[in-house]
Amino acid sequence: MLSAIVTNQGQITLPQEIQDHLQLSVGSRLEFVIDSNGAVKIIPLIDSVEILSGILHRPERKAATLEEMEDSIRQGASITLTGEPSDWT
Repeated sequence: MLSAIVTNQGQITLPQEIQDHLQLSVGSRLEFVIDSNGAVKIIPLIDSVEILSGILHRPERKAATLEEMEDSIRQGASITLTGEPSDWT
């Protein structure tokens, strides 16, 4: 079992194993949630756009054309309405 000691300022040092598991680094922010059983959950907060950069955009992938986007919308609408893709063009 991992443990920590609370200082007189109410601070603790998280054991390295916990820091590694949560992928924490200096300046990382944490949220503490008390569940219905009284257990405290520690959730790392992602507040830096840099961490998310590149998650959606892939430079090697060409941008979709307007026609391709419209086709995708039609397909999604067809699946929503009929449960099956259409061959509308």
